[in-house]
Amino acid sequence: MRLLAFLLLSTLLHANPALIAHRGASGDAPENTLAAFRLAWAQGADGIEGDFMLSKDGRIVCIHDKDTQRVSNRNLVVARTNAADLRSLDVGSWKSPEFAGERIPLLGEVLAILPEDKWFFLEVKCGPEIVPHLQTELTSADPDQVVIISFNPAVIQSCRKMIPRFQAHFLSKLDGMEDPGNEVALRKQLVDIAATGLQFSHQSRIDRRLVSSLKADGLQIACWTVNDPKTAARVAALGVDFITTDRPAALRKQTPWLE
Repeated sequence: MRLLAFLLLSTLLHANPALIAHRGASGDAPENTLAAFRLAWAQGADGIEGDFMLSKDGRIVCIHDKDTQRVSNRNLVVARTNAADLRSLDVGSWKSPEFAGERIPLLGEVLAILPEDKWFFLEVKCGPEIVPHLQTELTSADPDQVVIISFNPAVIQSCRKMIPRFQAHFLSKLDGMEDPGNEVALRKQLVDIAATGLQFSHQSRIDRRLVSSLKADGLQIACWTVNDPKTAARVAALGVDFITTDRPAALRKQTPWLE
């Protein structure tokens, strides 16, 4: 309790991080669907995060896995299937009967329901081949709202070259950060790929010194996926700009300092 009280006090002394709904309000609605994204707004999230990759016919579709087995009653490989066939699947019933009929959204559909004052973390789950398609799809998108994120450094680098008006955050679990050499390598990599931010797991070994130093270099910092108030207090005390959660309403209720 003393540790939590200390972390809460530390958090209150700094700007509160924005709350990003992971795959939408995925704790309560089927992930990566329009229903989950709309619910995120209803639950007071400051932004959404969604996963995207290319279908066989070059459409940008919103799904996390390389196939549809986990979220539907058919197993189709996304990269080998046309968007129309992917979108014929029911990807809501697995979560609850009330979401029956939810479809895999296209990127354009997600952009169309994005409120003007909300963030959108667009996670690329495939390789740099998607970037020319993103360049087209994001022509009318607001670069103050949309942030491209990826574990693939080549994706970040390509996005920064081809669509530089959009921020691009590198995702990393930050393994081995206790080794100073790894920190040096991370910093070099972020510069080399022209990343504008870093996002890490709540399980990563990272301290406030490193977060502050990266922010001083102009990077935005985010932490995923935080679903309990103790973890939220701990990572907020690091000075992160964003916290990603499956349950924005519950986490905000449990952590009133996030208001």
